[in-house]
This record gives sequence, C-alpha cells and structure tokens, in this order.
Amino acid sequence: MKILIADALPEDKIEVLRQKGYECIVEPDLTAEQIPEMISGVEILVVRSTKVISEVFEKSDCLGLVVRSGAGINTIDCQGAADSGIYVCNVPGTNSIAVAELAMGLIISIDRHIPSATADLRESKWNKKIYSDAEGLFGKTLGIVGLGEIGLALAERARSFGMTVLAKKAQRKPETESRVRANGIKLVDTLEELIAESDVISMHLPGGPETKNFVNKDFLKLMKPNSILINTSRGEVVDETALIASINEKNIKAGLDVFCDEPTTSTGDFLSELAQHPNVVGTHHIGASTQQAQNATVEETIRVIDAFREGNVINCVNMAKERVGSSTLTIRHYDKVGVLAEVFAILRKEELNVETMENKIFEGSKAALAIIDVSGDVSESALKQLREIDHIIHVQLSNR
Repeated sequence: MKILIADALPEDKIEVLRQKGYECIVEPDLTAEQIPEMISGVEILVVRSTKVISEVFEKSDCLGLVVRSGAGINTIDCQGAADSGIYVCNVPGTNSIAVAELAMGLIISIDRHIPSATADLRESKWNKKIYSDAEGLFGKTLGIVGLGEIGLALAERARSFGMTVLAKKAQRKPETESRVRANGIKLVDTLEELIAESDVISMHLPGGPETKNFVNKDFLKLMKPNSILINTSRGEVVDETALIASINEKNIKAGLDVFCDEPTTSTGDFLSELAQHPNVVGTHHIGASTQQAQNATVEETIRVIDAFREGNVINCVNMAKERVGSSTLTIRHYDKVGVLAEVFAILRKEELNVETMENKIFEGSKAALAIIDVSGDVSESALKQLREIDHIIHVQLSNR
C-alpha cells in the first residue's frame, strides 16, 4: 500500500511502516493546496495539522483512508471524504497528558509571572517586588469546559495543587463518571454557574461550527475580574475581539496555545493583537508536542493503518452513527459460494437499496448470518424469492 505522509513524523516510526511493507512518500512541507496534485496512486493519507480539502477526494483515484495523527478532525473535510466513500480516522486520547501538562504550565506561568520575569532577567533587570505579587493556586477554583480525556487529565493535576475543580453536569460513560468521582470534581447544573464560580477556566472543546466563538462577549461578561482563561483546544473557540476587550476592561489574563488564523506551516510570520497583549501568555500550538505524546500518537496511527490493511476500521469519524434503512433482513444461510450474490440480485430487482450489511460466520464455517438494512418496502414476493434461494435456511423481516 502507498502512504502519503503530509506532516512531520518521527523517522524511526516511518521506518517501522516501511518494514511492514508500506511504500511511504514523506512530504512534511506540503500545503493543503499541494496535496491534491500528489494524491494519485495514494491509498492512505496521513496528516497532523495540514488541512485536507475537498479537492483531495475529487482528484484521488484509490484513496481509501485519511488518518489524522491526533484527535481533532476539524482540519479535514470529513463530509467530502464520506461522499467519496473514504474513511477518516483519528487517534484520540494519546496526547491528553501532554495537553493537560501544558494547560497546567500556562496556569502556573500566569499566576507566577514566569514569562515576564524571565524576560526581565535576560535584560539584566531585577524586579523581585513586582514578581512577588502572585495569588497562588491552592484553594482556587478551576472550571473545566469539556470534560473529556484532556479535561480529566487536567483535573487530576489541578487537584494535586489543591484546587477545587468544577465541570458541568452531562450524560457521561460510567467509566468517566467513576473518574469524575475519584478526582472529587464538583458538578454544577449550568455553564453560567461554572463561569461565575471559577478563578481559572480551561477550554477543552473540539473545533467546528457548534463551538465557534463559544467564549464570546456573554461568556466573558460572567467571568470574575482578574480571572484566568486557558485555551489549548482550538483558536476559533474564542472570540478574540471580545477577549481583548475583556482583558482591557476586567484585567482578565489568558494562557493560549491556539489562535485564530494560525500559519498553516510550522514556521512563519504571525501577527496577532491578542498574542502580543501583555496579559497573554502564549505558545505555538504545541500542546500535543511532547516526545512521549508523539510516540504514542504515531504508534496508534500505525495501528489504524494496519487495521485498514486487514479490512478493519478503527476510530472512524465519518461513518453513520446509527444504522440506516427502513427494514432489516436477517438471513441465516449455509456458507456457500454465490448465496449472497443471489440475495443482492433479488434486492436490486426489487429496487431495495442496501444501506448497511454484516455477514457473520458461525463456528465450523458451515453456516452464516447476514444482517442487511435496506431502504424501501420489502414485498411478500421479495421474501418468497429470498426464501427459495438454494442454501438459505431462514429469512426474517423487521420493519423499523
């Protein structure tokens, strides 16, 4: 299989792929606009931060999988991939600790004025009087917006500093609820309550239309004066104009790893009023960029690629979340050549579109069970034809 790697990955991990028999084309400096010109003949595309635009899918001839070597998939046209029958898979959870560590580092840096103090020392200035003015984190309240893997990892670290951690009540998996209780996270009823009670608020939301400008004028109006906002998720989650206004009006401080309109390459010029504000401590979208996190992320990326080669898909983000169709045919049959071909021929003749299909083999490989979701009304005539096929054991119809 031919893989185009359009971002920087560790060379030793690329060598692992080559040893597995993959043909790897490594082009870490490709722009989003250049990928479509190189996609011919490529079966798997691997990216980290590089955008994947719709033209990639329009020009591909054998692309089957796009792997985001990370968690967020807002830089990929997932619907465009879905319309072309191309899987988009991500690698969630492998960089949670790294991002949580950076978020905690930003909180400490703001509270203890570390960047400004360091800058003064480099200019031969001694300002102990100014930099002794720190609140301290013990007993402060941290509100986490988005209590996923990163949010939970941050909560664990904040609790060790003696901070009270708040999150909003929501439907969560039992294992997540167990971690919430184990970490003593206090759950509040509303976002407004979380904002108003917090001395520090840390954002851990995915990008996308639903979260664009989530931190807006109304959100910021509820924040305490002199409080801290941390964003290590996506730049567009924060309305930067509104944040600058609140910084100036309420002395809010911000620790930001992400910004709107970041450069699309790893180096370049970046002019940002927000990033240059003295109340802002900023980093260069490096939350996941520890060696530990990168190794774990690439190892999981390789696992996704290997699974695809074997006919399995893991961590897919652009498949229908629910079964599609108006009826389900459950067909028990002997595992013989051509049985399913006859089934599909009848469905085609009856103009019944197959939406999803799974065929399971029983132990011993003598019998199998086909579960087929179809759109359209399954007539008695169609059922009769299916039941008359050689090697069919039983046909059952369930309408939704």
